[in-house]
Amino acid sequence: MPDSRTPAKAWQQMLRGNQRFVDGEPNHPRQDVDRRAEVAAAQEPLAALFGCSDSRLAAEIIFDKGIGDLFVVRNAGQIISDSVVGSLEYAVGVLHVPLIVVLGHDQCGAVLAAIDSQGPDAVPLPPHITTLIEKIVPAVRRVGAQSSGESATDSSAIDSGTIDSGAFRSGTIDPSTIDAQAVGREHLRDTIAELLEESELISDAIAAGTLAIVGANYRLLEGRAVPDIALGAI
Repeated sequence: MPDSRTPAKAWQQMLRGNQRFVDGEPNHPRQDVDRRAEVAAAQEPLAALFGCSDSRLAAEIIFDKGIGDLFVVRNAGQIISDSVVGSLEYAVGVLHVPLIVVLGHDQCGAVLAAIDSQGPDAVPLPPHITTLIEKIVPAVRRVGAQSSGESATDSSAIDSGTIDSGAFRSGTIDPSTIDAQAVGREHLRDTIAELLEESELISDAIAAGTLAIVGANYRLLEGRAVPDIALGAI
């Protein structure tokens, strides 16, 4: 693998672009007519980015990248699905990206909806939204357990519903006591774990050293993507 295409080099380029954005000094690179012509026949993106659909998370702007630089997959709450896994496998297996960035953020509507859904006065949501946020609920329950002072508990047991504790049952959590940022961090880690579980191709690429995954949380006001977890040679 050329040095410029290693996971570490790709992540450093992402960090430098984000720093320019934070500083208010973006280069707006590779966004002109010449670049459009250059990539019309083929693409060779620097990285894949899987993030939330939130309108404030425009990936190329946040990381100061241009046309053809990022292979972007987004949905509300960055929820793993067959289409997401397939898209990321395409990025790794066909486009040979050396890096996947999984990007969560503060003030996430999907996270807040998942928290609210566990309260005693929760309003029923449309079925497709309910299906979407169900994957965030385990993170809500773990954070709820921590905030209620429960002792450390196996998360798989919480997720399976085998723990008989008021802090874990739907309808018994007080949403106002839940730290949404903590839920977002937990969910980010769950997302990466599920991606690795679902995709042998991606797991094998990490083991081979040709791919890394960075999970980061984006701070809306500051504009900074803060790394939280990294897998692979970064």
